[in-house]
Amino acid sequence: MLAEFGLVLGKSPQVLRLALPDVLEDAGNEIDGTARLALQQAYEHWQGLDERMKWCDQQISAHVRSSDAARRAWRITGIGELGASAMTASVVDFSQFKTGKQFGSWLGLVPRQDSTGGKAKLGRITKRGDDYLRTLLIQGAKSAVMSVDKRDDPSSRWLKALIQRVGWQKACVAMANKNARILWAVMTREQGFDAQHVSAKPLAKQKQAKPGAMQAPAQTAAA
Repeated sequence: MLAEFGLVLGKSPQVLRLALPDVLEDAGNEIDGTARLALQQAYEHWQGLDERMKWCDQQISAHVRSSDAARRAWRITGIGELGASAMTASVVDFSQFKTGKQFGSWLGLVPRQDSTGGKAKLGRITKRGDDYLRTLLIQGAKSAVMSVDKRDDPSSRWLKALIQRVGWQKACVAMANKNARILWAVMTREQGFDAQHVSAKPLAKQKQAKPGAMQAPAQTAAA
């Protein structure tokens, strides 16, 4: 609209926000009275939306500070205040899901599986469940991917290797799925998130000796 009156500005919102007050106050430009009033109304509406969004952010921050569950979720890399508040408010009881994988499947973050000729192939994510919660996890994962070089915890090292192998877009979805599982574990166990935690696979059960079978003598450890 401004270009029609010979006023060309940068495309970013920040540039327009800074320039609009001067444009509206400059009586020497080519903007006529009706257009100037329309711009003034649009600018005031924009300011009102900014204030409304700021108020919403304050309410979300207050919720996270007042909720133990939301604080635990917020500490997970790639969740953030908005994601923590939305997840804990929408999924009240995380124990309704038996596993973290089931929770990720409910969110639609688990890849589809196609089996042909005895071979399983992974496809796109199913996109089931709540679109808003899934979008928050993926957007948060993008933030974690963009800042991965600033961290050196086990999860970040895994993420760096994954980006090199499959690209950043697929890595974002994989990170979102991983965060869904971490979130389920943190909520069901009521424990805080530890970025340095390394999952340990359970040891295979040793075969029990049959009744009556002779036991082999224990070998002494080498010095």
